[in-house]
Amino acid sequence: MPKQSNCAELELDNQLCFALYSTSLMMTKIYKPLLAELGLTYPQYLAMLVLWEKDGITVGAISTRLLTDPGSLTPLLKRLETEGLLKRVRSSRDERVVELFLTAKGRALRERAQDIPRCILEASEQPIEALVELRETLAQLRTRLQKAL
Repeated sequence: MPKQSNCAELELDNQLCFALYSTSLMMTKIYKPLLAELGLTYPQYLAMLVLWEKDGITVGAISTRLLTDPGSLTPLLKRLETEGLLKRVRSSRDERVVELFLTAKGRALRERAQDIPRCILEASEQPIEALVELRETLAQLRTRLQKAL
């Protein structure tokens, strides 16, 4: 059997990527029952958050905001349309562009979602100031990593 070297840099618990990944998994597990009450998956919730901020944006704009490929959003957006939460409309200026508009049902869902941030805060058992600082640090890290691509 080959001898294993003791290289602390390669231990799982010393990896920033694993800390981020495993925390993300736990976060989505906390969100799951909260979002189930709204009939949303976590990716659908993220899309709705963007639309609640700015209704009438393009698929490309929401894709940019969520840091994802527009093609991967299409099935998710179709499902939200099927659920009656949004309408997808081809732009009159450029038929290749699809614009997204919330329906009354989609706007009303925002009211039902308002307690979710409080539930997440409570589950974290952290003061809000610590979570705001963490979010800002992660946003800075994300920006730097994007620049490195």
